[in-house]
Amino acid sequence: MQSAEVDEFIYHECLIHPALLCHPKPKSVFIMGGGEGSAAREALKHKLLDKVVMCDIDQEVVDFCRRHLTVNQEAFSHKKLNLVINDAKAELEKSCEKFDIIVGDLADPVEGGPCYQLYTKSFYEQILKPKLNHGGIFVTQAGPAGIFTHKEVFTSIFNTIKQVFKYVVAYAAHIPSFADTWGWVMASDEPFSINAEKMDRRIEERIDGELNYLNGALFISSATMNKTVSLSLLNETHVYTEEDARFIHGHGVAYRIN
Repeated sequence: MQSAEVDEFIYHECLIHPALLCHPKPKSVFIMGGGEGSAAREALKHKLLDKVVMCDIDQEVVDFCRRHLTVNQEAFSHKKLNLVINDAKAELEKSCEKFDIIVGDLADPVEGGPCYQLYTKSFYEQILKPKLNHGGIFVTQAGPAGIFTHKEVFTSIFNTIKQVFKYVVAYAAHIPSFADTWGWVMASDEPFSINAEKMDRRIEERIDGELNYLNGALFISSATMNKTVSLSLLNETHVYTEEDARFIHGHGVAYRIN
């Protein structure tokens, strides 16, 4: 399951809006992945933005979603959107631009998959971070964060990003169609000095239209983990490298039984 029309707004509002609302004046966003267009749709709600770059490797997915996901058709045709079909790592490497926000809306790190290298310390340190403007914010989806699943990749992604950025926040929300709690990690070299009231004020001032899930109080509460997950985040020592990656299992229980 990658996305369901009935509840994708939960995932995408949590992915996009906290970083944009924590930034004092975001003008540019680079989205790694995001082929279905929903991350771009949410980013384009922000009136302060001048430019949203969405870079996905899969032309077929982008074309399918542009054709069939009617909720995102306006985003795909928006004048502020620059749609690039390329590997996000290669695109960032060759780019001369820097961005206020970089978003990781990538597939989960699966063994043999195309994305796990974009979760490594070397990628964050050598390629991604240099493409952030001063005070820039990086945010990524970080896999399942449930009581039984958070050690698959969530704690490792958090700990890896902690090696590269000074200030790192993990937060989570339940996604019904994923049948689990999902995690995100947001990071910067500037502190996140925002409270619920300030976030609500920025939502009112900066965003065109309504959010269906996120408000200030919800974001603050989403960054409070239960005791088990909190301890796992605190005690995690694994760092993603090309040679030592963790992967989400690619197949369910029924596959293994057969």
